[in-house]
Amino acid sequence: MAGRGSRLRPHTLTVPKPLVPVGGKPIVHRLVEDIAKTLPEKIDEIAFVIGDFGKEVELELIAVAEKLGAKGSIFYQHQALGTAHAVLCAEPCLTGPVVVAFADTLFRADFTLDKNADGILWVNQISDPSAFGVVTLDKDGNINDFVEKPKTFVSDLAMIGIYYFKNGDQLKHELKYLIDNNIMKSGEYQLPDALKNLTQKGVKFKPGKVIEWLDCGNKEVTVYTNQRVLEFDKDTKLVADDVQLVNAIIIPPCYIGKGVVLENSVVGPHVSVGDATKISGSVISNSIIQKNTVIKQVVLKNSMIGSHVNLKGKASDVSLGDYTTLD
Repeated sequence: MAGRGSRLRPHTLTVPKPLVPVGGKPIVHRLVEDIAKTLPEKIDEIAFVIGDFGKEVELELIAVAEKLGAKGSIFYQHQALGTAHAVLCAEPCLTGPVVVAFADTLFRADFTLDKNADGILWVNQISDPSAFGVVTLDKDGNINDFVEKPKTFVSDLAMIGIYYFKNGDQLKHELKYLIDNNIMKSGEYQLPDALKNLTQKGVKFKPGKVIEWLDCGNKEVTVYTNQRVLEFDKDTKLVADDVQLVNAIIIPPCYIGKGVVLENSVVGPHVSVGDATKISGSVISNSIIQKNTVIKQVVLKNSMIGSHVNLKGKASDVSLGDYTTLD
């Protein structure tokens, strides 16, 4: 989770993308909880590979791991040298059974682990595979090749960034081989190159089934992911007890955080509002609004609003980062 999150700017200028909340909870929190909830085995350790996120963020991540009964560890990727390099930054943890996940995607998946497989790569069937890394299968259903952003059609099974390895030491060996021999593409060490080497040495990877893949790469898909997450969570408590409603209506499902004030407004459906935000004279739907923000007299939909924002006036589809004033 060490990437810059440039496609989600301005929201990632002050907050790392994996900590951007959807449905009131940071993306990486949801990802870790989803994996832990669906894996059949206990997780012993969760390693987070990050950039310079600050001590407060590091403590927050360690707390996420400890909440799940696991040890939390922090590793750093100081240079953007690719996915293979990022995974190898957590080298001490690459032993025994390992799950590798990239923290810009959420999912619902079948996490049944095939005991006969050396590993599982979760894939999603998509209509346009040209922008993704895809896999091809042999006649026995094993993955036999990896193709990055194919110009011509070879497969519609896109890798979503979740991998299981029965033997983490094998993965570690191939990652080190790439870096020791300076095998790069476009200036980066790529994880699929290590996977291809493992496959050629007889390691059998099976494709994992994805029920739903939710991207958080840019504003539009993150707003949609927020919508789907709220639908998943609609039978849980999403509105804080101390929310103040003054001539206001909440149309569920919505996440409304602590200390929120809604006055002369209609909020929902599919809106997430962070703690201590105040909304008045507004109609808001299908949007994400962070904490400590003030919104007055606007009509909003399909929007992302950061923290400590002051927004007044008419708007219909906006993306405003933290500490913005628009009057």
